[in-house]
Amino acid sequence: QAGAPYEAHEVSLRDKPAEMLARSPKGTVPVLVLPDGRVIDESLDIMKWAFEGRDVHGWWQRAQTADCLALIALCDGAFKRALDRYKYPERHAGGEGRIAERDQAVSCLLVPLERQLTSQPFLGGAQPCAADLAIFPFVRQFRAVDDKWFDAQRFDATRQWLAGWTESELFARCMARLNNGPAGDPPTPDR
Repeated sequence: QAGAPYEAHEVSLRDKPAEMLARSPKGTVPVLVLPDGRVIDESLDIMKWAFEGRDVHGWWQRAQTADCLALIALCDGAFKRALDRYKYPERHAGGEGRIAERDQAVSCLLVPLERQLTSQPFLGGAQPCAADLAIFPFVRQFRAVDDKWFDAQRFDATRQWLAGWTESELFARCMARLNNGPAGDPPTPDR
């Protein structure tokens, strides 16, 4: 959306390339390595870098409202924590339990998200913004844990918003598998 040029590399999280771990020891994706060698390994920071000086359509600017920033903070904090424990309860022995974590995720993000999306189609209002891009992938992950349960809940505006993103051409392009082989093979440029 920002029009920033980049080279994409497919990464298997089960077999993380040594080069990736050398640049970003935390071993998570995405990782952006800039031409000057700087590494950005937080999604929101990568988005900010991409939109800086290239935000001709206002995607980043529309995400700078108090409501959008609050939703991003909830997503990046309490929601991601609860989502991780909901998705992988076996990794978090002694936690509150899967259903309690699901309920925590609902109350901390999905309730305020539904409230905001009931009055407007996107988090940025009538047009999408970077907050939509930052949050919808995590709501998608949450839904995927138990889609039947999620679809039975009263999150009509959120479900419609999520479907709009996951059924979009933009999403299909972003989720296309790369033709890269093992690490070191030529990357896929400028997707």
